Amino acid sequence: MNVFRILGDLSHLLAMFLLLAKIWRSKSCAGISGKSQILFALVFTTRYLDLFSNFISIYNTVMKVIFLLCAYVTVYMIYCKFRKTFDIENDTFRLEFLLVPVIGLSFLVNYSYAPMEVLWTFSIYLESVAILPQLFMISKTGEAETITTHYLFFLGLYRALYLANWIWRYQTENFYDQISVVSGVVQTIFYCDFFYLYVTKVLKGKKLSLPMPV
Repeated sequence: MNVFRILGDLSHLLAMFLLLAKIWRSKSCAGISGKSQILFALVFTTRYLDLFSNFISIYNTVMKVIFLLCAYVTVYMIYCKFRKTFDIENDTFRLEFLLVPVIGLSFLVNYSYAPMEVLWTFSIYLESVAILPQLFMISKTGEAETITTHYLFFLGLYRALYLANWIWRYQTENFYDQISVVSGVVQTIFYCDFFYLYVTKVLKGKKLSLPMPV
């Protein structure tokens, strides 16, 4: 465990708490992609199936439980408790465009064909693209609420910090996980334009707006 890993986890938690707080306080899911949240719930479910069979540390177990709870509570709020406020007309990204390639890649490129290993690989690949429905939704509507942009910023920061974590582990432990690193780089790339707009607009008090998709 190193400082980059801890800060990355805290950034990830903060992003999820910000999203939950936004929904609960406003009693609205406007501007939030339910499809992205379903994908994140699927990511945590397939990654943490070993929750009760593979104990690593109290920290690890607690974080797994929190991530799972936050993911499913968010999905529940969007599709059940506050479903009338959900902007389904703009949350139109085709999930099969992500799930089919990710499933195929999970079977083609992994460390072993053991079921748990394939599911873990699937979760890594899926996490790298799970935010795309949210970014597509923002592009489609043309703007995003400030709290939603903060959520996206801390998600992107989490990935950037994990890249630093992998560099640190390679330097200090000679540990290198090619699947995690490549997927993390891909995911971080998706946030690059958003980071620029966040710094140049949101932090200056301007509303974030993205170009409409072609």
